[in-house]
Amino acid sequence: MNPREIPSVDKVVLRLGAIDAPRALVVEETRRVLAAIRAGEPIADIDAQIRSNIEALRAPSLKRVINATGVVLHTNLGRAPCVGFAPLQGYSNLEYDLEKGRRGKRDSHTSPLMERLTGKPGIVVNNNAAAVLLVLNELAAGGEAIVSRGELIEIGDGFRIPDIMKASGAALCEVGTTNRTHLDDYRSAINERTRVILRVHPSNFHMAGFTAKPRLDELAALARERRIPLYEDLGSGCVAEVGVHEPLVRESIASGVNLVSFSGDKLLGGQQAGIITGDANLVARVRKNPLFRALRVDKLVIQALETTLKKLIFEQYDEIPALRMLRLTKEEIRKRAAKFTGLELIEGESVAGGGSTPDQTLPTWLLVVPGDAVEVEKQLRARGVIARIRDGRVVLDLRTVFPEEEAKLAEALAMPRKTAIFHVGLPLDHPSIPAPDRLELAERLSELEDRMRAAGYNYEIIHSSPEGGLDGFRHRLRTDPCDGVLIGGGVVSNPDLTHFLEQIVDAVHEAAPHAKVMFHSHSVDVRTTIERWFKSPS
Repeated sequence: MNPREIPSVDKVVLRLGAIDAPRALVVEETRRVLAAIRAGEPIADIDAQIRSNIEALRAPSLKRVINATGVVLHTNLGRAPCVGFAPLQGYSNLEYDLEKGRRGKRDSHTSPLMERLTGKPGIVVNNNAAAVLLVLNELAAGGEAIVSRGELIEIGDGFRIPDIMKASGAALCEVGTTNRTHLDDYRSAINERTRVILRVHPSNFHMAGFTAKPRLDELAALARERRIPLYEDLGSGCVAEVGVHEPLVRESIASGVNLVSFSGDKLLGGQQAGIITGDANLVARVRKNPLFRALRVDKLVIQALETTLKKLIFEQYDEIPALRMLRLTKEEIRKRAAKFTGLELIEGESVAGGGSTPDQTLPTWLLVVPGDAVEVEKQLRARGVIARIRDGRVVLDLRTVFPEEEAKLAEALAMPRKTAIFHVGLPLDHPSIPAPDRLELAERLSELEDRMRAAGYNYEIIHSSPEGGLDGFRHRLRTDPCDGVLIGGGVVSNPDLTHFLEQIVDAVHEAAPHAKVMFHSHSVDVRTTIERWFKSPS
């Protein structure tokens, strides 16, 4: 556009007329568009561009996507998926002691839980790099921190341990060589300026071959002998057996490490946070450091982290999405993948990701999407599906796809997915079912399953009882797609099983809140009951 043809701001604003936005915003966006034209941007329709810019401002920038890459702790996609929790509305007792009626500490919501998990008290800052900065500033500012040359690692986005140490005010004292560091190297380096021995777990790389480093308990014994704290940056922060092999926090503490820090959004399965745990006197010292206030977390992180820590304490690993994904078996993934008919299924590997377990993979099955890989990946990305390209083909790994996302994934692939129905009924040997009727009932249920599958449903009968509990049923709800749960007539019509009926309903609401709950009575056939809620696929 010729500069002389560019209209004035007032003329454009007047021409735009009524827009559902403050006039100041309309004026500012008009100026932006006109400035872009003057800078040479080819904008054909000024009015349309301004309206588009304003609508773009209304739309959220942070959006949910489907992670079909098989990288569980995908850094670019937010690392560990959030544990479900409902953010508190209004005010909260964040720093208020309700029992004593006076100011409290925000640590009170998480520190007791960390102590149950690690055996030591703990505090939280906003990420593990902040934890390293804070600990070194408190323990070693103005002095030296001893660290092996083989542990001077670089983490994401170019952040390096030496740079963080420098920012903390601690002087770096390197010992050993890149591949071999011995206990005597540490011993020889200790002097009157030594304030801490730092051990960095290489969670994002693995060194093999002609290598050596002292055991943690050996390093801890030296630290005790010389009365110097031993601090370990453990990185990924594994607190339970989760399907990959990483050092456990409790193992480090049991070896004699005085302070350990690790991430909250890696193998812990929680939110972005840096957790510092260890000797009570050192934790208290670090907490008093002025930097702690600058690096502390807010109430939403505390609430989310509290939820995650409690699930870890009660070993409810399947309720923590990242840990559930890591623990999925190859066969469970194949069973889910097989429902995407028409796509080739090949063996493959998933990874933990997030700078952890660099030399470990998890066996999986991959769906292969046909077509030009670059174009297919681009199209899927535009529909909110993040895939990966392997050997020139787009592949999808359902390990990192939530079961409730499978319908959207099928839609993005322009493929129909069968409605998934779980029919929950009593085991055939349950005392409430007369023995003479069991054989006939088994035949009827088998025929029912066949009829419903022939009708186009992904239909499965799951047997559960009050005596056997619902743990297996909950696990299926969390790991397999489920659009609806039909509770069988044997449960619904038996007044003695009312409490069990309520437990089934609660399990569905808890583990698959999107699923419809249906009740079957003997007066109406199963298909009619289901089609009250779901359109017949045939």
